[in-house]
Amino acid sequence: MTNGDSGAGELDVLIIGAGFGGCYGLYQLRRLGYRVHVFEAGSTLGGVWHWNNYPGARVDSEIPYYQFSMPEVWRKWTWSERFPSGDELKAYFKHVDDTLHLSKDITYSANVVNATYDESFARWTVTTESGKKAVCKYLICATGSSFKPHYPDFKGLDSFKGQLIHSTRWPEVADTKDKRVAVVGSGATAVQCTQEIAKEARQLTVYIRTASISLPMFQRPLDEFEQRISKATYRSMFAHCRKTKSGLGYDPQVGSVFDLNDEEREELWEELWNRGGFNFNQANYRDFLVDQRANKLMYEFWAKKTRPRLKNPEKLAFLVPKEAPFAFGTKRSSLEQDYYECIDQDNVDVVDLKANAILEITEKGIICKDGVEREFDTIVMATGFDAMTGSLTNMNIHGKDGVTFRERWKDGVFTHLGLCSSGCPNLFMIYGPQAPTAFTNGPVFIESQVDIVVDLLKKMQSEAIKSVEPKRNAEEKWKQAIQDANDKTLLPLTDSWYMGSNIPGKKREQLVYLGGIEQYERECREALATLEGFTVVHYTDKQSKLPITL
Repeated sequence: MTNGDSGAGELDVLIIGAGFGGCYGLYQLRRLGYRVHVFEAGSTLGGVWHWNNYPGARVDSEIPYYQFSMPEVWRKWTWSERFPSGDELKAYFKHVDDTLHLSKDITYSANVVNATYDESFARWTVTTESGKKAVCKYLICATGSSFKPHYPDFKGLDSFKGQLIHSTRWPEVADTKDKRVAVVGSGATAVQCTQEIAKEARQLTVYIRTASISLPMFQRPLDEFEQRISKATYRSMFAHCRKTKSGLGYDPQVGSVFDLNDEEREELWEELWNRGGFNFNQANYRDFLVDQRANKLMYEFWAKKTRPRLKNPEKLAFLVPKEAPFAFGTKRSSLEQDYYECIDQDNVDVVDLKANAILEITEKGIICKDGVEREFDTIVMATGFDAMTGSLTNMNIHGKDGVTFRERWKDGVFTHLGLCSSGCPNLFMIYGPQAPTAFTNGPVFIESQVDIVVDLLKKMQSEAIKSVEPKRNAEEKWKQAIQDANDKTLLPLTDSWYMGSNIPGKKREQLVYLGGIEQYERECREALATLEGFTVVHYTDKQSKLPITL
């Protein structure tokens, strides 16, 4: 896309990232008259939907919930499927740009490598890899939770002579058709890759450390007529989603699953299962996250529904074991279409990495603990991300103390409200750590969080506030509340990217706020009404007239 003005001048707001958060932030702030610009590392809008081009890439939050709420966007857009593909989401973001004319205020291929704060002028200076600069009063990092790819520290990774691909950096031409392919991983991306590559590879080997507990997507086409009619309730539907925990328009059950007898429970669970998507966990009783008995029942029902789909007894025993590989719901459930049928095919092998760990990547393939070298033409690393924090720790954002996020968070993450960090005045994070981020439907939560930041900027402007910065004791209190809530659940029993434990050396702690969107927004707005927990600096007449220095 064509770059807009580089923003190298005095801005009110610079936004980093042009995914859902950056687009919505630009849209709202520009309407209010702010001088706002976006630096985007990619060449188009879309965030994760720009970067993720792997086979089978598909969103797992369903339509109509996964989209912007602005009527001018949805009025003239029609989806083709309940769970849109990556290609359709790319087309959707082009429609967003054509409708809202966002690109005129975006610089593309602008990978931010440094940001510094000048306390005397209360300004951020932001520099890209190509040397472009912008100076701004407010810096919004809409960098998302899943940008920085994670490569395991396998011996010999660089020695492989075939095609080595990380799923989030998929090449234009991938060597998978009629080839010998390895997929390393079992998360959502690995599930989607496996489904597609199994259909065309001569031989596919999937390396799995922990089997996924995947739920049926129950994909279906959507027609134009159906959507035209359903748009009559879009406004109320989006408003309802903002008042839920997950941002999905499901009606959760109230009470405990043990309020039902066995027959009643089976009847309810059959209904939820047959709806597909995340209905089975998000529209269910919630005690499966705190009660091991309820959790066991959930797993047993899932296993009963999944076992008949696998014929190979060894694969069945590994992928649907009698005992749950982890507590149900303590890792993110992947949504699948025909994953279990694909992995059951004769041309697909499964390697249990707990029993047979990878020792080395060689020129020809992979050697595991059993000493066997399996040869491949292509190795796909579906090994995830340095989630929640990686995009921030990778940018060299220097606060007023000169400290970067990598240094600031080396012993654990500290934020206030999941919005901002001490040492970084007037910096705000969208869809980042210690917010509901990963436990929500992205667009709904992102719009909620951006609206909170926009209202804060309006408050600062009306009250002549030069800067706001959270106090350390407020961060400690916010962090502790998240960990205390986490300790009341089964989540700490499992190593997951929610807990930061997918990255060696990263502190193991809950990185996601557990209370959901509505409660989060209420807590943020109560705190920001009084700015309790913040150091607040007001302008004087003299200060407000100080020049910008580039």
